[in-house]
Amino acid sequence: MIRFEDVSVTYDGAAEPSVRGVDFEVPEGELALLAGPSGVGKSTVLGAVAGLVPHFTGGTLRGRVTVAGRDTRTHKPRELADVVGTVGQDPLSHFVTDTVEDELAYGMESLGLAPAVMRRRVEETLDLLGLADLRDRPIATLSGGQQQRVAIGSVLTPHPRVLVLDEPTSALDPAAAEEVLAVLQRLVHDLGTTVLLAEHRLERVVQYADRVVLLPSPGTPPLLGTPAEIMAVSPVYPPVVDLGRLAGWSPLPLTVRDARRSAGALRERLAAFAPAPATAPGPVPAPGGPPSPPARPARAPRLPRFLRARPAEPGPAGAPAAFVQGLAVRRGQVEALRRVDLTAARGTITALMGRNGAGKSTLLGTLVGLVEPAAGSVRVGGVVPRRTAPRDLVRHVGLVPQEPRDLLYADTVGGECAAADTDAGADPGTCRSLVSALLPGVTDGAHPRDLSEGQRLALALAVVLTARPPLLLLDEPTRGLDYAAKARLVTVLRELAAEGHAIVLATHDVELAAELAHRVVVLADGEVVADGPTAEVVVASPSFAPQVTKVLAPQPWLTVAQIRGALARGESA
Repeated sequence: MIRFEDVSVTYDGAAEPSVRGVDFEVPEGELALLAGPSGVGKSTVLGAVAGLVPHFTGGTLRGRVTVAGRDTRTHKPRELADVVGTVGQDPLSHFVTDTVEDELAYGMESLGLAPAVMRRRVEETLDLLGLADLRDRPIATLSGGQQQRVAIGSVLTPHPRVLVLDEPTSALDPAAAEEVLAVLQRLVHDLGTTVLLAEHRLERVVQYADRVVLLPSPGTPPLLGTPAEIMAVSPVYPPVVDLGRLAGWSPLPLTVRDARRSAGALRERLAAFAPAPATAPGPVPAPGGPPSPPARPARAPRLPRFLRARPAEPGPAGAPAAFVQGLAVRRGQVEALRRVDLTAARGTITALMGRNGAGKSTLLGTLVGLVEPAAGSVRVGGVVPRRTAPRDLVRHVGLVPQEPRDLLYADTVGGECAAADTDAGADPGTCRSLVSALLPGVTDGAHPRDLSEGQRLALALAVVLTARPPLLLLDEPTRGLDYAAKARLVTVLRELAAEGHAIVLATHDVELAAELAHRVVVLADGEVVADGPTAEVVVASPSFAPQVTKVLAPQPWLTVAQIRGALARGESA
């Protein structure tokens, strides 16, 4: 159904091909997972299937790509629209109508389908993706995860023979991600749809794949094999595979169920150890109480020197970096937040979790002054965000949004860094040092739009950190990041917390919360339903427990790093 024959793609102005020697086939009715680190060309490969590369992106494509027998060199994207449905990393770029139902119908209207057929398929898709309650909602009012489900639904309704998906679960909560993947599996198994998807959160998707296409590094020909074969050699792999490698299990497990069957002996070895915290949290104060001094990590910080030169700006004596009490927010007729209390102490990391539309982004918006509270109080570093001028507020709080393009406007990475240094009153080169720490290998001359989604997010983080705000807010910070980039982000955020910054992040990434957060706050329908130390909250939650916790339950382990440390202590004893 999809065939690549010795394909290479070189973009205009690039010295080397973005991808080279791509040669593989995806038969009809299979789900193929395209894996690899950030920046290896996965989006380029996906774009070539729909003809977007090179007809829309430009550049030179050598070799041959065929889809259902159609050569993408001679068939433009509109001539492949009846065969291929594509959803990119940015769902907003796909929308052409204003409401959910209209968006689901638009693709079928373009293909001239009968109204009765369109009506039936819209209803089926609303039910499949859990969108029935949102059918009349304006797309602009939806959360990022809800928008992603609408984008997926809009390409499902025309019933294409091939689906191409770039990070389809990146903005979805765990339950919604499972629903979407179950839908894709049904399309593959029951209707013979061919699916090619790229996803960094391999823990969610690898068990659904019939085959994996691995791009190990930029310009390197891909490796093709079964999930088990590729995970054994892949530089990117989910926690359950990492645990299997550490324990020496063969074959390597791909699912929690497989790992639990092999975990008996490991549980016995770990029974004598108590899990050490994955991070070094300080005690979390009660709402309104004074913050406790942050605990410091055992290792020396590895942040750029300018971030270690002076501590975060102090606030009033005993004041937390953020204090929210009785917060309520309304968006039209929707009560987005109700009676929310939150305290972010300096030196701590708090993860906001909950299903799509629970109010996480709205809460972050109130902390940075973008959203007007209907009731309650919000204070950040002693000031009220909505009453503080933006030029003054940036000294207290910085937000990295879900869509990094909202912060990026220059033509080059170097231009973004120079502007960030000027806006923050920082020494020249300050932002560039952070970019080098977060994005090794990205040059000053690169255009932000040519970066991958994860690279753009890391650039936006560097821009915000340049001002060194005592309170740092991040909305889905690992969207589009591979495991190596996520590890670099974890290192930076831990060290910022150790220097006295307070960090609040909204995330659906349960593995990130387990690895990084001192505290987890779970929101549901605008209310706080759980608030406590990470281990207590996530271990008790089937939805938000990380893979290691599920494998080794009832023992309360969270991460492979904890287990590696415990086994090392046992060997040295």
